[in-house]
Amino acid sequence: MSVSSTEAVFQGVWVPLVTPFSDTRIDGGALRRLVRYCAAAGVDGLVVCGSTGEAAALDDAEQLAVLDTVLDEAGALPVVMGLAGNHQGHVLQRLAAFGTRPLAGVLAPAPYYVRPGQQGALAYFRALADAAPAPLVLYDIPYRTGTALDTDTLLALARHGNIAAVKDCGGSLDKTMALIADGGLRVMAGEDLQALSTLCLGGSGIIAAAAHIRPDLFVAMDRAVRAQHLDTARRLFHALAPVIRLVFAEPNPGPLKAWLAGQGLLPDVLRPPMPRASADLAARLARAVAELDRQFPPSASSSAAPLSRRAAA
Repeated sequence: MSVSSTEAVFQGVWVPLVTPFSDTRIDGGALRRLVRYCAAAGVDGLVVCGSTGEAAALDDAEQLAVLDTVLDEAGALPVVMGLAGNHQGHVLQRLAAFGTRPLAGVLAPAPYYVRPGQQGALAYFRALADAAPAPLVLYDIPYRTGTALDTDTLLALARHGNIAAVKDCGGSLDKTMALIADGGLRVMAGEDLQALSTLCLGGSGIIAAAAHIRPDLFVAMDRAVRAQHLDTARRLFHALAPVIRLVFAEPNPGPLKAWLAGQGLLPDVLRPPMPRASADLAARLARAVAELDRQFPPSASSSAAPLSRRAAA
């Protein structure tokens, strides 16, 4: 993949897909419906087996099954695969298994729990990038991994020819601005409430779990920023913000699955130890989305329920 094509891929609105379950099994039919629902809303790409996808609860074979199902349904829509772990040899083995898949990229956080420091993290990401069959997307998320990637570390990794972008959950505006100003990485907001600010600062896109809900409005916000229609972008973001806050008011992806189940897209099933959303939060989220729909009525193509009814017919 050339630099120009890489830059064209890692932009816009990406959805880190939940993984639907039916009882103890992956629900492949629901996963396909979810892919079609996101694609119909005009999203720019999909992420498989991230934290929202409950990847830690999937074994290696299940992760590949989810990936292959999404790739088969996504068509030309770019797909990035998540890759997390703290056993470097095992991570590299899993990376090799991706080699025959037409991936747009591989999303990788620092090794969790072991806290390798900056030099250890540099060596780890370089080893992955050297072996990766597709460009590496760094996942800077210290509150999950225990490792905060310094700005200098990220700027050094940006010089690697097979490291293309960063999902920015680092929690530092200074770091976000430095990465955007440097230009070596495509900077994609990973904290949903920072989506508009990152886009306005010059970030290339967002990877937003909350974009499962009204993905068309997240796409409209992104396009409004690109067109310099900032009043429109702000109006969309402020309307989305109450929904975003509720999506993360309890452990992710419980609230998302509760809402998606209410639309008939998938069962409200999570794998332990992840809990389902409380009934109170699910009701509050449904009311917030109803208010969002009142402000911005969904079209037939952006509505989940008609799509799920067609799939069930």
